[in-house]
Amino acid sequence: MKYTDLNTPNRTIMTPGPVEVDPRVLRAMSTPILGQFDPAFTNIMNEVMEMLRTIFQTTNQWAFPVDGTSRSGIEAILCSVIEPGDKVLVPIFGRFGYLLTEICERYGADVHTIECSWGEVFDQQEIIAAIRDIQPKVLAVVHGETSTGCMQPIDKLGTICREEEVLFIVDAVATIGGVDIKVDEWKIDALIAGTQKCLSIPAGMAPVTYNERVEKVITQRKKVEKGISTETDRLEELDRSHSFVKSNYLDLSMLQDYWSPRRLNHHTEATSMLYALREGLRIILEEGLENRFHRHQLHEQALMAGIEAMGLKRYGNPAAKLPTVTCIEVPTGVNPETVREMLLDQFGIEIAKSFGPLEGKIWRIGTMGYSCRKENVLFTLAALEAVLIRHGAKVETGKAMQAALDIYHNSQLIVHAEVL
Repeated sequence: MKYTDLNTPNRTIMTPGPVEVDPRVLRAMSTPILGQFDPAFTNIMNEVMEMLRTIFQTTNQWAFPVDGTSRSGIEAILCSVIEPGDKVLVPIFGRFGYLLTEICERYGADVHTIECSWGEVFDQQEIIAAIRDIQPKVLAVVHGETSTGCMQPIDKLGTICREEEVLFIVDAVATIGGVDIKVDEWKIDALIAGTQKCLSIPAGMAPVTYNERVEKVITQRKKVEKGISTETDRLEELDRSHSFVKSNYLDLSMLQDYWSPRRLNHHTEATSMLYALREGLRIILEEGLENRFHRHQLHEQALMAGIEAMGLKRYGNPAAKLPTVTCIEVPTGVNPETVREMLLDQFGIEIAKSFGPLEGKIWRIGTMGYSCRKENVLFTLAALEAVLIRHGAKVETGKAMQAALDIYHNSQLIVHAEVL
């Protein structure tokens, strides 16, 4: 078989991830390769750590990417702090709460869960009551649940976790870079992000940050190997302490040695992905965090206005909505998959279905990172209306685009008034 050059179709990606990658990030990925201990490369590593601290809104020493998709970062944090028998509390309000539960159980944790209906989130007092009742070592919480389009408030949980000596770990994969998250102010002990969502970088890295409370747990799990100093011909890697953590690749004690000034070799860094991460972070800081949060809110509002004007129903409690994902109930009698297929085949637009009890009942539209643009929102609304009409759905024709344009027009008037 003769293979041709790779030529992927152009898509408008409006899923909750992966999303469209900023062209500047793609250009950065073509930068020539450097050796992982070249001073020019280690300087890039240092710059990435500095930029991550700003975006995470933290002064933590440790802020670096784990090589692998966002799940690798989640597992690295959890497997590095959990020992068999440790109590872990996981509030579940969608699919990814179950993922946290599974990962913790694989490392021998005694997992306790509380659950609420999909489409809802917890009152923080419910979680606080569970913390005081269960007395876990770890509270692991999903911040933005893309399966339901809901966002869990977490700003009050860190204070209670400090009082009860609980580690507060947050999965912010769907929110970092699109929603305001204050790691230090909210007393988050460890936070995991992903590159493929609001950061608009290809999937392949999981930026994490953690504080001295987590580092203390990691340090206590080390077992120092005896007698190494007498064997000068041993490899430098054996100078490190050995850990009880089952995973070698995801062991934070080893990863932080790699990202420290010692640069102890642990793995070969994903060079081009680090270039991509650096450029993606630079673009975010160039835009400014507040401006970026405002942009995500604006396009979310325009999309929601268009959906409602079309006569479609949004899924979930509006007060719990995740700003970067909008969930829409599939109209009665409409085949959800043929709608998605027609959007992709005829318009090159991809939207997402859902999971578990919501599969076949809702569509999920992401407004994240570089995909979160006016032309994408307007194109998606126009195409969705056309496809639904072809499917015989009852929609208010012509109203969706006008409602979205009203949002954009009014936003421009507000900006103009503020300038004056």
